[in-house]
Amino acid sequence: MLPGFYIALRFIHFSALMVLLGSAISCSLLAPQAVKPALIRRLKWLWHSAVWLAATSAVLLLCAQAGLMGNGWQDAINPQIWLAVLGTRFGSLWLWQIVFGAVTVAVLLLKPRTQQPVLLILAAAQLILLAGVGHATMREGFVGGLQRLNHAIHLLSAGWWVGGLLPLLVCMRMARKPRWRAAAITAMMRFSRYGHLAVAAVLLSGLINSLMIFGWSLPAESNYLRLLLVKVVLVAVMVIVALYNRYFLVPRFNSGSTAIKQFIQLTWLEVILSVAVLLAVSIFATWEPY
Repeated sequence: MLPGFYIALRFIHFSALMVLLGSAISCSLLAPQAVKPALIRRLKWLWHSAVWLAATSAVLLLCAQAGLMGNGWQDAINPQIWLAVLGTRFGSLWLWQIVFGAVTVAVLLLKPRTQQPVLLILAAAQLILLAGVGHATMREGFVGGLQRLNHAIHLLSAGWWVGGLLPLLVCMRMARKPRWRAAAITAMMRFSRYGHLAVAAVLLSGLINSLMIFGWSLPAESNYLRLLLVKVVLVAVMVIVALYNRYFLVPRFNSGSTAIKQFIQLTWLEVILSVAVLLAVSIFATWEPY
């Protein structure tokens, strides 16, 4: 039960941070000023939920890690075991994850004028911190630093791509209204244009990360590798869907509603596939590669 709880918390934490990053990028960088306030209002429930889920799951993950290091559920709520976890490499980094989560909640409640850019920075910082735990720490020295930098790029680009899918769907709905149409289409085109960079960075950094973990030898008996291959297939399908949307359906938007309807359906398929990818990552990230 406790390992399953830990995996579920990882899934929630990763998902919440990526949704927060994608929403913040869409609102602060990609949306034209004419549509920005309306887009923020429509996404408010999404990034509010993401902030609270990320902060709560960060604390609970520390408790779950304490239980896994100790003797189960009773040690998950034992302050002495918490302190022992905080004394490890994981704990020293995870403490900052909790601090950044608390600061993000404070920004949400205080509502500064530059809230979206600040949320973007805080979400990015928390994703970068995630690169300091797990298999990205298996190497030391200069090579280890490169591995963690590469993994941070992988997480940030995945957050940009996956987290931007729901804002993209919101823009699609806004584009149906004449007063929002031009600005919403501009936002969607910007997401599509710069999204190419995110997809390319996800693929390249993922390949590099796999090579740094396995090298050129692929142990066929490794369950880690098998589930990683499932993730690769799911991401490949997502890439195909994204390319089909961008280069086949988008140019046909003006020819009728069929292309728009299919675009929305396939974007929802991307969302579902991204959920499956994050679930797979949450599982095999707790396994040994060999």
